[in-house]
Formats: sequence, C-alpha cells, structure tokens
Amino acid sequence: MNFNEVAYKALSHWNLQPARVTLIAERENRVFKVVDSKGKTYALRVHRLHYQSEAAILSELAWMKSLKFSGILVPEPMIAKNGKLLINECGFQIDLLSWLKGKPIGVTGGSLNLSNRLETFFDLGRLLATLHNYSDSWDLPPDFVRPKWDKDGILGPKPVWGKFWENPSLNFRQKSLFEEGRNKALKILSSKDFDFGLIHADMVRENILIDGSSLAIIDFDDCGFGYRLFDLATALLKNRSEHDYQDLQAAILNGYKTLRIIDVEQLDLFLLLRAFTYVGWIVPRIKEPEAKIRQARFIKTSVELCEKFLSTGWPSA
Repeated sequence: MNFNEVAYKALSHWNLQPARVTLIAERENRVFKVVDSKGKTYALRVHRLHYQSEAAILSELAWMKSLKFSGILVPEPMIAKNGKLLINECGFQIDLLSWLKGKPIGVTGGSLNLSNRLETFFDLGRLLATLHNYSDSWDLPPDFVRPKWDKDGILGPKPVWGKFWENPSLNFRQKSLFEEGRNKALKILSSKDFDFGLIHADMVRENILIDGSSLAIIDFDDCGFGYRLFDLATALLKNRSEHDYQDLQAAILNGYKTLRIIDVEQLDLFLLLRAFTYVGWIVPRIKEPEAKIRQARFIKTSVELCEKFLSTGWPSA
C-alpha cells in the first residue's frame, strides 16, 4: 500500500490537487504535511485501521472544532466538499486539519527545546486548565463517543491500552510489583473523588507546539473522558530526567492553579498510571522499529515509580 498515493488521492475531497504531500509522522495515524498550489499548509491524517471508530473520530473532531472556536490554539478540522469532516478513501478514514505554526517543546530522548523553561511550563499549566474549564462548560453532542481513561480504562480487565501487568516481557518480580501497584491504585481510585471530564490524554512534548510565547496543542487522537491529573501527569512524565524537573513540576501546577482548583496530593499515583499505560501500549507494537528499546524504557520507568508508590502509606495522611 502506497500511503502517499492514498493521501494525494484523498485531497480531491477538499479540492486541493495539485499539492505537495510529505509524510511527517507515523504513530497511531499517518500524518502528511500538505502544501497546496497557493502555498497554504495543512495536516492530513490517514487513520490507523480499527484504532478508532468513525463515531469516535467525529467526536474528536467536534471537540477540536469547539476548542478552536473558543480561542484555544488547536488544529481546525476542515470541511470536505461533501460537507463532512471525515471521508473514506481506499478503505481508510481520512481528515484534514489546519496547520499550526510552531515547533515541539521537545522530542523523546532529548532535552526540552526551550529558552524560558519555567515560564513555558507555567503557561502550559494555564493552557491545560483553560482546556479543562472550557470542556466542562461545553454541551456534548448527543452522539459524542470517546474512550474512558477512568479506573476501568486504565486498570480494569479491558484497559484502553491493554493489560500492562500481562506484558510478556515482564519478569516475575516486575509482574508481581505491577500487580501490587495496580491493586493499591484501584483502592485509591475507588475511595476518592478526582476531578474528571474531557482530557487530551496525550500531552507529550511532541504534541505541544511553541511559537514565540504562544502554546498550541495537537494530536487529539487519544482524547476522552478521564482524570484531569492524568493530563498533568502525561505532560510531566517524560520530563523526569530534566535537571530542573521539580521546578518544572511546580511551574505547571502553579500555572494550572491560577485558573482551576485541583488536588495534587495523588500526582505520584497518576505519574505511575501514565507510565503503566505505555507498558500495555507497546505490546501489540513490539515488532515496530526500536520498540524493544522503548519497551525497556517504559518498564524501567514504571518499576521506579511503582516502587516509590508502594513505599508510601495508604491512605495518605
């Protein structure tokens, strides 16, 4: 299957041929940069088969469109000439998004690409709070369908990203450790009320763009209903190796709290939950390039966080 040809053929649905089409990302979806004959740029997504239903993708696009209208910097879904936001081409679900200026604040395996690190994380906290505040006030369409990153969606018998505790690469000690951590986490999630609602669910470095002092959010493919601390934990997890991590954590939390109240007592729990999800996510992708290296990193991080989590008393004082 030549996906470049699929992407180019799909452009006819938006009357954008001729155009330059370049593959720029290949994660859950194949994302193409499209530059039309007038020099205008777009992002075209060819969705991974069977990853999200049509209803779920349309719900994602509806939320993005609403967020864009509210003034939050996110990609704007573009309407095809048939009046729809999602089209089918060669058996694939495809959509077109506006292109956002800026560069990622960092990439996996490297340091943050920022000059004003603490200021940026403070602003990122405010951006997340703004997203959560607006989403609480938004009237959901009646057919809105998205995954649930709740207790069952993370730790239940059928988690969104798979049973991390059954990853076949875990040794006996790791498996036992993760099962103990899972059981303790289930007790805490069952005993406390956490801030819950629509979340982005993938606030990693690559999905946060900076242009001057402006921050934008891309890649809503995993968005759904979940814990707001899960969003904050996702933004923090892969920055734990930064020399000023504690300051970055304080900055994002302080920024968030300027616009929204949140109890961060259990932040370490949600850092662990986010780490656990990656151990499950990698299993069906283990044959992809560098997957085993990534898996080893995911497991190492989860072991470190789980040991720390289990060393604390419960319930916490």
